[in-house]
Amino acid sequence: MCNIALSINDATIGYRNGKSVTPVVTSVNATLCAGEVVALIGMNGAGKSTLLRTLSGFQQPLSGKVNFAMGDAGDLSPQELAKCVSVVLTENNFATLTVDELVALGRVPHTGFLGLMNAADRAVVAAAMDRMGVGQLAKRQVSTLSDGERQKCLIAKAIAQQTQLMLFDEPTAFLDFRSKVQLFRTLRGLAADEGKSVVVSTHDIEMALRFADKIWLINGGRLYEGSAAELAGCGILQRFIDGDGIIYDEENNRIEITQEGAL
Repeated sequence: MCNIALSINDATIGYRNGKSVTPVVTSVNATLCAGEVVALIGMNGAGKSTLLRTLSGFQQPLSGKVNFAMGDAGDLSPQELAKCVSVVLTENNFATLTVDELVALGRVPHTGFLGLMNAADRAVVAAAMDRMGVGQLAKRQVSTLSDGERQKCLIAKAIAQQTQLMLFDEPTAFLDFRSKVQLFRTLRGLAADEGKSVVVSTHDIEMALRFADKIWLINGGRLYEGSAAELAGCGILQRFIDGDGIIYDEENNRIEITQEGAL
């Protein structure tokens, strides 16, 4: 049985500038269950980041609804929203903080802006760092970390926030192959072991095909939802991937690259 952590109902997402409205993705209908990993894929400029900003409450949908277990996202206060959803961005301004200070920011929705943590809060922070294997880095400045270590610390911060929904915007952008695999395994583990609901925006399509429970594919201003097999069965995945010597192998759920193709 699916315990729905997030539902998007007939939403149009985009931007408002005064009276001007610019739709980016229209008629979005999608759901995310507890313990589920969704890979959000699409070309640059398709609307992936716009969707993540909408789901995180940074901007409102132009129409339609985004609902969490606590209610309509538009009706929640910033503090209530921060208890529903955590966001991990590739770019951040945490370079001058130590690792434990960074992870402790995840407790702000629970402690207030002053961040006066009690013993229980400190235990949550320590457990989050241990979960991500960065406890030994606690007093290191974030600026001294590798890209992979920094991503682990940002995920630890999101874990410390104790939200049901976790959003990741291009978390593998600067990682080597081994670190990419480890990160996707970590996200898979958070969903399986702790029942987290995970949305990860990524250009690493093969990783997405291997680790995600289902795909949200944005293409041509529409969002298509389904497992890799479902999207392949109706030809949507092939139309998105195939071209210039790049072919989606439906039988083996992988991408083949041939010698032919445009240079």
